[in-house]
Amino acid sequence: MDIGIKDVAHAVEAVNVMRLLPGRPRVLALGEPTHGEDALLEVRNELFRHLVEQEGYRSIALESDCLLGTVVDDYVTSGTGTLDEVMERGFSHGFGASAANRELVRWMRAYNDGRDATERLRFAGVDGPLEITGPESPRQALIALHGYLAAWVDADLMPCDAGTLDRLLGADDRWTDPATTMDPSRSVGQTAEARELRLLADDLASLLDTQTPHLIAATSRDEWDRARLYGRTATGLMRYHFWMADTTPGRLRRLLGVRSSMMAANILAVAEWGPAMVYAHNLLLQRGTSEMRLGGPPEQWWSAGALVNAHLGEEYAFLAMAIGTIRHQGVGTPPPDTVEGLLYALPEDGYVVDARRLAAALAAAPPAPRVSPWFGYFPLDAAHLAECDGIVFLKDLPQG
Repeated sequence: MDIGIKDVAHAVEAVNVMRLLPGRPRVLALGEPTHGEDALLEVRNELFRHLVEQEGYRSIALESDCLLGTVVDDYVTSGTGTLDEVMERGFSHGFGASAANRELVRWMRAYNDGRDATERLRFAGVDGPLEITGPESPRQALIALHGYLAAWVDADLMPCDAGTLDRLLGADDRWTDPATTMDPSRSVGQTAEARELRLLADDLASLLDTQTPHLIAATSRDEWDRARLYGRTATGLMRYHFWMADTTPGRLRRLLGVRSSMMAANILAVAEWGPAMVYAHNLLLQRGTSEMRLGGPPEQWWSAGALVNAHLGEEYAFLAMAIGTIRHQGVGTPPPDTVEGLLYALPEDGYVVDARRLAAALAAAPPAPRVSPWFGYFPLDAAHLAECDGIVFLKDLPQG
């Protein structure tokens, strides 16, 4: 397939990314096709540094627990804690063990040292507290939200006291039982206590909203913004636990949708800080519907990226990462009639590719879909190329 590849493929640099876009987006989303590969994260780190130094970006958000992410943000903005503590306590999904993530946090702290608050870089996790084995207890978010409001709002406006929350929450292991993932009957999400907690979480979040002018004046915008995170997380977790207990055929699709909604709300909140880079799985950031098999027929849902794109329009940009080989996971040279195979035939190790021009050039002879022998890697879907602003292609991922 001769598509004039030199016209659509360029070096992996921020300047070449920006040339693909009509302007500087408020959210520049970079997706990855697999987790756990530091070579991908090293490319992310380099692009983020360029975006900070050349384009004025001031925050980065990762697919990690949004509450744990506050530990990282406190460290990079004000030096709270140590780097070792932050890497241990500030990430979910095992991402704190990544050397590339450690280097990102170290560099952000060094960049911020001695700078004015308005120039400092910010860090956020945008995933809900939803580990693979199941969601967390809503305790942390609910208690933190309640504590903030109780300190600054008239007592007669509070919907409950802290003791009521503690009684209704009960033991945290009731909420975090991993068996609930596959057995809805083990969930406490639709018990009488959970239903009352869901209403209280909504009332607390509503109170936070209605008291916004007073709270910002009495505390600070940053403290109020942190409380909003607690409110989003508390209501989102209560909703997620409710659907964990559901027994209808739409259960998994509802859970995927709630997760996307929580992520999208967190991304939009980060975008309020200014131009932000977001890094997560391609399936979570792409503009179209996402699809995944979870032990049964394929489940489809609107990704967080699709939701954010609906809100931001041209201020949302999406770059999909693609890979030639991951030989240590059994992913060998891609067939030449696939998108990855076409790009793999180029001489350099990596490229930024104009996805829309590539899609237009391939329209007359659509490439074949690539099939991965490893469940952890999701190849590009050629049918969705035109929904991407660009592709970051890496030829061979090293082991380690």
